[in-house]
Amino acid sequence: MASQGVNVLRYSALLGGLFYGAWHQATLNTQAKDAEKDREYKHKESLIQQAKAEWLRKNPPPPKPTGLVTDPEDPRFDLEAFLVAKAAEK
Repeated sequence: MASQGVNVLRYSALLGGLFYGAWHQATLNTQAKDAEKDREYKHKESLIQQAKAEWLRKNPPPPKPTGLVTDPEDPRFDLEAFLVAKAAEK
């Protein structure tokens, strides 16, 4: 028969292996869940980018006027540019 010291060592190694296996499995499961969340987030992010690109394709921004804005009620009205243009006309 094996001595008590050897049996204690065997069972200690067995229990240590079981605890390590459970801890390692939990770590692997956590990593897999995190990777799945990352994939899901990237997929949603790409869908949002595609939707933005499609919206811009369907609704292009209005062209910016290149001429002088002479309407003082327009938020793009520039008084200095208007006065310089009027002075140049004289």
